Amino acid sequence: MKTVFITGSSSGIGKAAAEYFAAQGWNVAATMRSLEKAVFTDTREIRKFRCDVTDEASVRSAVKEALAAFGSIDVCVNNAGFSLQGPFEITPSGDIRMQYETNVFGLMNVTRELLPHFRAGKKGMFINISSMAGRAGFPMYSLYNSTKFAVEGFSESLQHELRQFNIKVKIIEPGVVLTDFYGRSMVHQESGRYAAYDPYASAVIANLEQIGSRGIKPEAVARIIYKAAVSKNWKLRYTAGPDARISTLLRAVLPFGLFTRLLRSAVEKGVRTTL
Repeated sequence: MKTVFITGSSSGIGKAAAEYFAAQGWNVAATMRSLEKAVFTDTREIRKFRCDVTDEASVRSAVKEALAAFGSIDVCVNNAGFSLQGPFEITPSGDIRMQYETNVFGLMNVTRELLPHFRAGKKGMFINISSMAGRAGFPMYSLYNSTKFAVEGFSESLQHELRQFNIKVKIIEPGVVLTDFYGRSMVHQESGRYAAYDPYASAVIANLEQIGSRGIKPEAVARIIYKAAVSKNWKLRYTAGPDARISTLLRAVLPFGLFTRLLRSAVEKGVRTTL
């Protein structure tokens, strides 16, 4: 029986992935920063482990406990993350560091800790949860966008150096997903400090939140993650959701200027600027 190690499993995509893999007969090491937030109890297939991806000791402990419980780990799903929303200029440096500590360095902490196990077994797979925001920049998401661009670049490069050990790297790029991403998992930056941003920020954020009210369910993303996990090929990227597929296609085939104008027309509806 195969085992998957999933970070950020207390809700959303992580929770859906844990339940979906278990339903397919996998062992699941469902990790989360706070076990009190777990929405499922330990079963034969699913075991909960505390794992704060920003804390290397916590990551080390979670991996050690999961290996003791299941004997081996075959797939790692790096899912833990959150989003900062708002103008870059007013975002405190501490918030910026935490955005990177979680979305980028946390993913790297887990990857580094599991690599010796995968290399020893001459097999394994990292599935890194990115976003369509890892392929195209959206206003008011400059920091979140930059972390997902980093995940894309890290994963694309890492696949080359790990191929010699028969270790696969895959990226999942969801579009809008109906989770608490637009609530608990998002940190809003108030623009009161710089009134010049207020009209633009208010309109764009309202438009993006309206777009965020439509999307696919996390279970649909979980199915894509599972598809990647059981695939025998070395395919790197998997999109999830029609908006992600359309955005990625347009970004690839259109001149950048035209793509940018189309994106702005979608997210800046009703915005009035002096430019």
